Amino acid sequence: MLNFKTPELEDDGWVRECFSHAHSMNCEYSFGSVYLWRAAYATKIAHYKDFFICRWGKTDISYSLPIGTGDFKDAVEQIVNDARSLGIKPRIYGITESYKVLLEKYFPDKFLYFYDDGCNDYIYSVSELAELHGKKYHGKRNHIANFIRNNPDWKYEEISQKNISECIDFHSEWIMSRDDNDPDYSLEFEAVLSGFENYEKLGFKGGAIRANGKIIAYNYGEKINDLCFVSHFEKAPSGEHGAYAIINQEFAKRLLADGYEYVNREEDLGLEGLRKAKQSYHPVIWLKKESAVYEGEND
Repeated sequence: MLNFKTPELEDDGWVRECFSHAHSMNCEYSFGSVYLWRAAYATKIAHYKDFFICRWGKTDISYSLPIGTGDFKDAVEQIVNDARSLGIKPRIYGITESYKVLLEKYFPDKFLYFYDDGCNDYIYSVSELAELHGKKYHGKRNHIANFIRNNPDWKYEEISQKNISECIDFHSEWIMSRDDNDPDYSLEFEAVLSGFENYEKLGFKGGAIRANGKIIAYNYGEKINDLCFVSHFEKAPSGEHGAYAIINQEFAKRLLADGYEYVNREEDLGLEGLRKAKQSYHPVIWLKKESAVYEGEND
């Protein structure tokens, strides 16, 4: 039986231990991702033996894969049983290729798989983002040069208690500058605030760009494993030419110095503008993720 609860900061240790056994660099396998979006997605988590299992949603419910070590088949069966107890079809989200192989090994022809490329993760070479060498990054280098010309006093600084309040103020201004009134902005802001309020406890790393005395861009995230970092949030004013490009490069330089080879910049959610921006940085891995609905026997 799975005993689900709302994620708390105290769950950090066992969740990260389970995630250390993950097969991939999936952005969902980070404690920050689970914790920050707990309200927006009605997230519940369960510690089943040596596995982490997540359940999202109030009505349209889906589950994570069991992440950890031990009897994978048993853990999946627990998900199936929990879904049935709620009167819903078991739906598992975020299935990468290696986990699909496992599901088919233990549950042959019992799952139907569905693919939405808006759920794929964009994973980049940190060294490429830091250096921006070659013709394919010519435009990015021009954007950065333009930003530097227009902001000769700019500087990069690490996010800390000294500037977190300024980052929050900047994000508030960013929302106010939007003209589409998207309700998702408030959900995202709630997650952003939760991250800043618990920044040190969550072990986050981030950087900001200051120009004309004000924070005008920031980026923060956390370690997935020794090779990969996940960037949870990146914000810059759309009207400040080159601001996104410079925070991206400067932050990548720090990740490179820390020994990371890859950075996961999460999904594009099928949004055309976001997709274009993420593709413009040429991911080295476009991590395919599927969802699966259990259609097995009811006995």
